[in-house]
Amino acid sequence: MRFDPGRARALLVVAPHPDDEAIAAHGLIARLARRGVRVAILVVSDGAASHPASKAWPRQRLIRERQRETRRAMRRAGVPASAIAFLGLPDGRLGAHAADIRRSITRAVRALPTPSLALVPSPADAHPDHRVVAAAAVRQPNVQWWRYPVWPAGQQLRGARILALSAQERLAKRHAIRSYRTQAGRITDDPGGFAMTAQQIAAFSRPQEVFARAAGR
Repeated sequence: MRFDPGRARALLVVAPHPDDEAIAAHGLIARLARRGVRVAILVVSDGAASHPASKAWPRQRLIRERQRETRRAMRRAGVPASAIAFLGLPDGRLGAHAADIRRSITRAVRALPTPSLALVPSPADAHPDHRVVAAAAVRQPNVQWWRYPVWPAGQQLRGARILALSAQERLAKRHAIRSYRTQAGRITDDPGGFAMTAQQIAAFSRPQEVFARAAGR
């Protein structure tokens, strides 16, 4: 079935890590921003666990760069830096901050005009940080909660709705994902660090974005 944002006046995308917002919903973000819908991004973790052994990219430098990457990619999608909030919680250890995450998401939702849409990860995601964020969605009046898949890309969501991307939108999304360069091979002095492969980037920028209504939300 087709995903229809309806008459939403605002969209909140909650990203466990910097770049999940683009992987999850770049096409939707850019499309709604062009329509004048207010888009807000809430990035939960600091993203600093991707290259723990890098000497060239110590923790604080990596955090700053990952935030710059997010602002740059979202600006090109039509979202100003003022609409992006970074909680800065420890990457890989979000389980210890579940209550703080829930409160922050609730505040972010309440700050938006209604009716609004809010996106959080699928609770079936393979990454534990994503599952913590998935559990933090709290029912709010006039807010539709939707789930998105990240890991593994293409996981099946019950009741999934499809947002088909045009060739131009798909190309823009792929470019955006590749622009998170710290995650796409820029850091070379940590052999055990994370780097998206070409196959992963292709999977992340598939011809559609997938969302499913959050049960009970």
